Amino acid sequence: MLTIGVTGGIGSGKSTVIKILGEFGATIIDADKAAHSVYEPGGSGYELVVAAFGNEILAPDGTIDRKKLGPIVFADPAALKRLTDIVWPRTFDRMSQMVAEIRARGTRAPIVIEAAVLIEANWQPLFDEIWLVTAPRKRVIERVQLERGMKPEQTEARIRAQISDDERRKHATVVIANDGSIDELRGKLNALWAEALKRAAGART
Repeated sequence: MLTIGVTGGIGSGKSTVIKILGEFGATIIDADKAAHSVYEPGGSGYELVVAAFGNEILAPDGTIDRKKLGPIVFADPAALKRLTDIVWPRTFDRMSQMVAEIRARGTRAPIVIEAAVLIEANWQPLFDEIWLVTAPRKRVIERVQLERGMKPEQTEARIRAQISDDERRKHATVVIANDGSIDELRGKLNALWAEALKRAAGART
């Protein structure tokens, strides 16, 4: 049984990789959705986030309004750290729980978790393998502009704010160079997935 973390920078193509792996039969977990569940009402981090940032971050229905919280934490590194110190460890716990629940249902194939901040959050212990998706900077800027409407300078600022691919490579089991067509990417992933299935089968014997 394998748990695989897929990570990479903005515009690298993580979501495309996840979509293709899902088509191959992978069970997918989205770390962002797991994180959001942590600070939903009743979630393990909800009360702590409200205590840290005040009732002004709440929407009328009592949920945490990310459009109010975002400007606070992204304008202040100390505030962002306060938030991640609350959310990241609890997201790790939530993802661990989700993996255990999936395994308890009898799933033996690899579980794949899309996690952009896998390295920054120190989630490595959850994974048997870490697959890093990389892409040339020019391709990243073009892709983000096309898909998100962001200007090149905005994308460059996002890239600078993230850890580098060189740092991510230090933790990666596999590096997937997303530098060609979708068909080429699919071919790479088909081979990687076939090998992962073999490793998963070997782990059961």
